[in-house]
Amino acid sequence: MSTTQTPNLPGQLGSPALALRDDPRADPRMIAALAPFGLDGPPPDAGVDANSSLDALYAYVNAAEAGFEAFNAAIFTPLEPVAGVTSRTEIIKGVDGNDVALYIHRPEGDSGPLPCIVHTHGGGMVFLKGSAPGYARWRDELAAAGMIAVGVEFRNGGGALGNHPFPAGLNDCASGVQWVHENRAALGVSKIIVSGESGGGNLSIATGLKAKKEGWIDQIDGIYAQCPYISNAWAPKNGDLPSLFENDNYLINVNSMGGMAKVYDPEGKNSSNPLAWPYAATTADLTGLPPHVISVNELDPLRDEGLKFFQKLLQANVQAVSRTVNGTCHAGDCLLRAALPDVYLATIRDIKGFAESV
Repeated sequence: MSTTQTPNLPGQLGSPALALRDDPRADPRMIAALAPFGLDGPPPDAGVDANSSLDALYAYVNAAEAGFEAFNAAIFTPLEPVAGVTSRTEIIKGVDGNDVALYIHRPEGDSGPLPCIVHTHGGGMVFLKGSAPGYARWRDELAAAGMIAVGVEFRNGGGALGNHPFPAGLNDCASGVQWVHENRAALGVSKIIVSGESGGGNLSIATGLKAKKEGWIDQIDGIYAQCPYISNAWAPKNGDLPSLFENDNYLINVNSMGGMAKVYDPEGKNSSNPLAWPYAATTADLTGLPPHVISVNELDPLRDEGLKFFQKLLQANVQAVSRTVNGTCHAGDCLLRAALPDVYLATIRDIKGFAESV
């Protein structure tokens, strides 16, 4: 794909190239919410890419984690608590013998049976925690909508819960799903949906692929992946995915994503392994998977890998639906609860509708 700038093309493809705040497609409420944090324009140059040393990349991931945790706390902590929800933490043994924390949220006083969303949080599989205020809020909102939500505190490739490269985090997510299945009756679970955003979108899809490969796919009733980070096509950018050019530097930088991918798979041995990068899945890998929803954000560099993966699912005769959340940046529909309440809650409703439909 040519990166030559041409008038009337969107985002970074046009002449002049636009910052997120100047893109006419952007929801003005989103821009106003991001501006105080300097996120309405290009992110600072991270100084890392896929050619950087692991030490430099680990340092970058640590700094990114601290920055995002501060942002997360600033936008979620002031919100009023979600009423009518209870939560507890269960510690289980993962397949690798490690402890895995599960954060279990449910509607107060409702013993089920209810659909269960096993949530795998974002962070490129290399940083952030399921205990963060934004993810706790997401689980509360899912529970308030009439579902059980179980967040998996999986090991990360870097950051505070690292350094544990692939397949550590995926193994923890699989262990979480299998524990929920084994405890369906006690939990009051009717169906199990695996869902997550960004790196969590990768892990939700990869958990399904792993379950199929290992023979326990019948434990999963559906997969709802938001803005999935699945292509490993960021270093260099894949010309078959125009959004990598069009929306680069809209909240996230494509070069730095290539560096994060190296943290997840330091030696690059799994660059074509669909369990690490589901975009690499063949029709044979995908055939027989449960129903999927692939939800993407219009102003996200990752938009097109999600949409292309949706097409792959259809070619494999997997029941699948795609949706594009217009006007929003990467994960905007699950990050900006206060600024975009209608958009945020529309995604919650869509997840519930999907869970009830499968």
